[in-house]
Amino acid sequence: MGRVQKAAKNIFFGYISNFMILILGFWQRDVFIRVLGETLLGVNTLYADILSVLSLAELGVGTALNYSLYKPVANRDYEKIKSYMRLYKKAYLTIAGVIAVIGLAVTPFLPMLIKEESRSGIAVRELVIYYLIFLFNTVSTYFVAYKYSLVNAEQKDYIQTNITTITKIITVCVQIVVLSVTKSFLFYLLTHAVIELLQKIVVSIYLNRLYPYLRERKAEKLTKEETDIVVTKSKALMFHKIGDVARLQTDSIIITYFIDVASVGFVGNYNYVITYGANFINLIFNSVISGLGNLVATESKEKQYSIFKVYRFFACWLYGFAAVGFWLLLTPLITGLWLDESWELGQTVLSLILIDFYFKGGRVVLLNYKIAAGVFEQDKYLSIIQGGVNLVISVIGAKYIGLAGVYIGTVVSGIMANLVRPVIIYRDCFARSVWDYFRDSLKYIGTILGILLVLIPVKHFLLADVNVLTFIAMTGIVTIVYNLVFVCLYRKTEEFTYLWSQVGRKLHRKA
Repeated sequence: MGRVQKAAKNIFFGYISNFMILILGFWQRDVFIRVLGETLLGVNTLYADILSVLSLAELGVGTALNYSLYKPVANRDYEKIKSYMRLYKKAYLTIAGVIAVIGLAVTPFLPMLIKEESRSGIAVRELVIYYLIFLFNTVSTYFVAYKYSLVNAEQKDYIQTNITTITKIITVCVQIVVLSVTKSFLFYLLTHAVIELLQKIVVSIYLNRLYPYLRERKAEKLTKEETDIVVTKSKALMFHKIGDVARLQTDSIIITYFIDVASVGFVGNYNYVITYGANFINLIFNSVISGLGNLVATESKEKQYSIFKVYRFFACWLYGFAAVGFWLLLTPLITGLWLDESWELGQTVLSLILIDFYFKGGRVVLLNYKIAAGVFEQDKYLSIIQGGVNLVISVIGAKYIGLAGVYIGTVVSGIMANLVRPVIIYRDCFARSVWDYFRDSLKYIGTILGILLVLIPVKHFLLADVNVLTFIAMTGIVTIVYNLVFVCLYRKTEEFTYLWSQVGRKLHRKA
């Protein structure tokens, strides 16, 4: 099975998974809000982000080791695979211990973060218990996570996807029953913890049977050169990880401290939809990382550049489509069809979130190619600078502007990577001038803004009264107009021609 076929299989199962998880998640979130309210929704979101910050301890080890597995997997060098996996296991068990220790050390500071006036009567003891359950879930993940690296290096991402889907279906259904009967956040969290623990045990047994050589105790020791490569790339990725956490996982903490924990829940409703919308798109691009790794290892720079341009064009198309759709439809969905106007976030904050969302699409392309090509060291300080810029602007913005100020920091710090990383990739991977990249960027942004300006009056007219029929009609108009404009404008480009040929080949194969 070739790179394209493997990617297609990963994408197919990924779409099924994301669709099911999205629908189940809506159901789960709706029951949660109606039973437990906005404060506990904010606490739930906040703790998830705190544990994401603690996962900083991983420091890019997984990404570096995944990169190191591409070649031995392609060569079916099982002895070398065993050696890398043994190293990976030791690293992740150490990481689990570090996260557990740091996580416990954070516990006394929770009452300082979630101030008494925003707790709605939740006792400190309850906050600590909730947090410890979250911490247990995070730490236990590392005991099986390293085994997925081999699955993903073989471009079998669908295995992890299917396991996640099945677990999510079971978890949501049981949690909703427990929540409806007990109306207890504690039992809600315990249910999730028990199911996740059982899943990890089952997955570990399954992957051991899938790769029986991983159970063999004897494994050759990696050479100093091989170990040094992993260490060097891990050090570079450490800076990326620290910066990314400071930029992406601190918004909820800043909002909780400077505004209130309930606002985290309000933003969380919008981010929930945006995140799962992004997941549908990311599946396409993340499913081909290992394929890109194979491309870099086997093809010329000219071929690599040609595929990168297609990859990037498709990302701008899809992320732009999602950003326009979210800007026009997300508030009517949340305040008109799902909840009510009291949950409205505000168009300014939503616009900032979606600006970052669109540029994040460009960063996904750049980051995935960097991972596939093993280009980690060249911009290792960029993420640190981004994280610092985000923290400074977000804290000052939250204090003097409010919620919008937090996301100004997110947008400004994010765009820095959109400006720097293309220069590095074009110089080090393609030996080309980067100006074509920026010229195309302006062209795509202009197209997307033009489409949005045309559709805004249509939204005001059609969604003056939001109901299921008007919402479906507006969704259809956005879909047709946006994609029709893109096809008309770019149908003669090399990027569109390549994509169309791949679609035609796929349809011909099925016929």
